[in-house]
Amino acid sequence: MNRKEFLHLTTAGAGGFFISGTKWANVKDDEVKTVTADTKEFVLVNARLEEGFIYNDNGQVKATQTGLYDLYINEGKIVALKPALGATYDGAIFDAKGKLVLPGLRDMHIHIDKTFYGESWHAEPIRGKTVKDMIDLERRILPDLLLHSTAKAEQAIELMNQKGTYFARCQTNIEPTSGLKSLENLQKALANKKDFMQAEIVAFPQHGILYSDSEGILREAAQMGVDYIGGLDPTTVDGDMKKSLDVMFQIALDYNKGVDIHLHEGKATGLAAIEYMIATVRANKPLQGKTFISHGFALGQLETKDAEALSDQLAEVGIGVISTVPIGKLNMPIPTFYKHNVSLMTGTDSIIDHWSPFGSCDMLEKAKLTAELYGWRDEFTLSRALQIATKDQLTPLTAEGKQVWPLPGQEATFIVVDASCSAEAVARTPKREAVFNRGKLVHSV
Repeated sequence: MNRKEFLHLTTAGAGGFFISGTKWANVKDDEVKTVTADTKEFVLVNARLEEGFIYNDNGQVKATQTGLYDLYINEGKIVALKPALGATYDGAIFDAKGKLVLPGLRDMHIHIDKTFYGESWHAEPIRGKTVKDMIDLERRILPDLLLHSTAKAEQAIELMNQKGTYFARCQTNIEPTSGLKSLENLQKALANKKDFMQAEIVAFPQHGILYSDSEGILREAAQMGVDYIGGLDPTTVDGDMKKSLDVMFQIALDYNKGVDIHLHEGKATGLAAIEYMIATVRANKPLQGKTFISHGFALGQLETKDAEALSDQLAEVGIGVISTVPIGKLNMPIPTFYKHNVSLMTGTDSIIDHWSPFGSCDMLEKAKLTAELYGWRDEFTLSRALQIATKDQLTPLTAEGKQVWPLPGQEATFIVVDASCSAEAVARTPKREAVFNRGKLVHSV
């Protein structure tokens, strides 16, 4: 069957699926044309897709219904899909072999510009007790890291692809020690891997805007294709909360950028910073929907009623939270964020660097960790946890069980895993059998 015949014999069905009553012959292995990274047009056959929820007598979700489908992919888009009935196609074929197909994964907070990844194993250096101690450490080790940072970033992207990640919000150091070199090297890596990784860049003043006098260099970075202006602990590092935040916001406004600040400060100083950010964003409409608080540990130290009230304010002005889902003494109020419609995104932060040796680059693992922390153990809540890994609440089914992914016209970006449904994929974190980015095969086993 060729492209024309495929499209002719499919008709639009309920929920966006394409169905046909034609009985197909089986795909013959010796006639299959292999899909490679350069293949632009192919059919993904025997793909397991979620169709809806199965409910018990009490109206509770007890299982997920799935079916096998063939998806026609062309020029990075899903053009059509229909139930898999063993069709024979005359073009390139990728056989999912009944394995589950899920949306691609997005890592919304990661540092690949200063990683030890690619080197022989060693744990992190003896770290300092404070962020300022770590800044002193960075000033000593960054010159050597920059020598190979492009190659290491490319290796990190390859690892991210293996884990199913196709999109990353990359934090990159902008400070006097690195100058603009960290940004330039990261941009080279992203350009070299543009078919494999979609990305945004945050110009991140890791050594403090005021503490390291980085305003001028941040303004230069803002004119070099970055997407967000960052900030760092305006009170405990910069020593002047209002001035530090004002500089950060003003640069973003001057160059029409978003804001993504690292805020590690606890409730004692961090709450005042968050409240000041809310007031600033409320007064500046261009910042609404484009401002994010990374980490935001102060939010995890609030009483429930205070966290709910502050979440309402964050949602009202369009400030999002990006959490790496810390474990231990500090649990972030992620269920509260969802309850009050705060834009929530997550990231893995790092692979291995001088801050931590524990990163895996696996966003599906991050979803599992979140489910474990908050007790999401049943079929429904585990299926909802997938949005931790995909950003923007992208799941194959809505909370009501309506199928919304994949649909014709959507980007052909997905992963293939050996699981029966998204709930199992979250709970068991299976190997990524194949990963596609805009129709391009970027990883397969």
